Amino acid sequence: MPTCYLNCRLTEGSLCNKVKEAGRDFTYLIVVLVGIGVTGGLFYVIFKELFSSSSPSKIYGDALKKCRSHPEVGFRTHCRSISQVCTRNLTSNQKEHRLGFYIEGSEPGKQGTVHVEVKENPERGRFDVRYIFVDVDSYPRRTIVIEDNR
Repeated sequence: MPTCYLNCRLTEGSLCNKVKEAGRDFTYLIVVLVGIGVTGGLFYVIFKELFSSSSPSKIYGDALKKCRSHPEVGFRTHCRSISQVCTRNLTSNQKEHRLGFYIEGSEPGKQGTVHVEVKENPERGRFDVRYIFVDVDSYPRRTIVIEDNR
């Protein structure tokens, strides 16, 4: 009888150790899964900011490209600052982005302010340009319309 009791205790001890190891492994698994989730979330945010058609950097890049290719604006541009306003149109429940940024040309005195507005197109799932125009700061002051889809 004492031998059987010893065998049971050994079996219980090894079972107890197996349960402890399984609990520790499960804890490690949870930590790894949380880490993967956080990393995935960061990659999603970065991807959305850099490559989404609705990100301010994408809107800015497209507008700057159009400004550079326009014959009246066509000087080399350099961005000094950028401001952004994001709103939701209450009547149509569509997102709208308005951006403004300053550009300078390679020649002295050639500078201006670019105004851009885009509106969400739910059918296409992206933003469409409503207008892009440049207010030239040099004399005589004038406005160059690059695109107007209002």
